[in-house]
Amino acid sequence: MFDRFGSDSGPDDYEEARERMVRTVAPRVEDDRVLDALEAVPRHEFVPAERQDAAYADRPLPIGDEQTISAPHMVAIMADELDLNPGNEVLEIGTGRGYHAAVTAELVGAGRVSTVEYSPELAADARETLAETGYDEVSVRTGDGSEGWPEHAPYDAAYFTCAAPEFPDPVVEQVRPGGRLLAPIGTGLQTLVQADKRADGSIERTEHGGVRFVRMR
Repeated sequence: MFDRFGSDSGPDDYEEARERMVRTVAPRVEDDRVLDALEAVPRHEFVPAERQDAAYADRPLPIGDEQTISAPHMVAIMADELDLNPGNEVLEIGTGRGYHAAVTAELVGAGRVSTVEYSPELAADARETLAETGYDEVSVRTGDGSEGWPEHAPYDAAYFTCAAPEFPDPVVEQVRPGGRLLAPIGTGLQTLVQADKRADGSIERTEHGGVRFVRMR
């Protein structure tokens, strides 16, 4: 392995870089469990080999098929806003190569995470990498994320790693009353929007500022 850590870098180099990343992200996060999850997941395993030298920089990285892996601080903020607990059933729309799903798995348990990816190539990469890194119980489906994954519903939470014009009705329906959705919403300017589902099925929205994500396909 040859990267900015020098030739023949090993696990300790990545571990130190990951610890620095977590320290950088920490001021944006209230829940220490989220920081523990970020420290547990080897982000460098979830990016292409040629990008591993930048795996722990706090920025998005290309992962193929015109898609990106989100910056660590955004993954942390989203996990913090979802307020996940062990045993929660979670739906992710936009698997990418599986990094965000692995962080979620640290919070709720790998067998509680269902994730949908539009790109067959990325879905295959995600399954392989999740298995290699110990998150093989995460369920990965190739398909249209706007349809959710009804066979695994209901969910306690659902989140999008891609921008949608609005929360798709099927995904809202698959979240149980009292559950929470989180997504970048907008076709031009995007806003990170939290939607708490009421008992009557309606949602109460809270905005968390401007963001920039790839669009949902």
